[in-house]
Amino acid sequence: MNSSRALFLDRDGTLIIDKGYLADPTGVEVIPGVPAALRRVRALGFQLFLFTNQSGIGRGYHTLADTLSVNARLEELLGLPPPAFAGICIAPEAPDQPVVYRKPSPRFILETIASHHLDPAQCWVVGDSAADIGAALNAGIRAAVVCTGKIDPRSLPEVTRHQVPVYATFADFAATLV
Repeated sequence: MNSSRALFLDRDGTLIIDKGYLADPTGVEVIPGVPAALRRVRALGFQLFLFTNQSGIGRGYHTLADTLSVNARLEELLGLPPPAFAGICIAPEAPDQPVVYRKPSPRFILETIASHHLDPAQCWVVGDSAADIGAALNAGIRAAVVCTGKIDPRSLPEVTRHQVPVYATFADFAATLV
């Protein structure tokens, strides 16, 4: 697929149930509606990029290999033609470590926009945390919040609520795209 449209998707709390430092692929549970919604947005010409903070690696709770196994299980459960994602960024930094890719850093988004010749006006971050929103806003692209994970939309500053649409699920967000 050679499209200038893209979604940067958080993993835990957006695509799968957030179980906190998930290291065992048997624990992956896809949030209902996600596979069909991803098929729909791909059919609309969006490239998909997985962008996940995995501080459990930096904290020593699990390994990069564990995270790769969880991601592989996610892709298997999604049932999309491979590769499910045009790119994957796993940010392993713990909060007390120097930030390279850890959201709200926009680095992965900006590098991906440049390397894949994406149109920033046609790109979104979809996630469930203030860090996800921050990464989008720091990169100058749109953000959408889903309520299937950490965030309580009422906790967002009022100015952010006006900039960032809130959806019950990723499927609800995907249904709005044309």
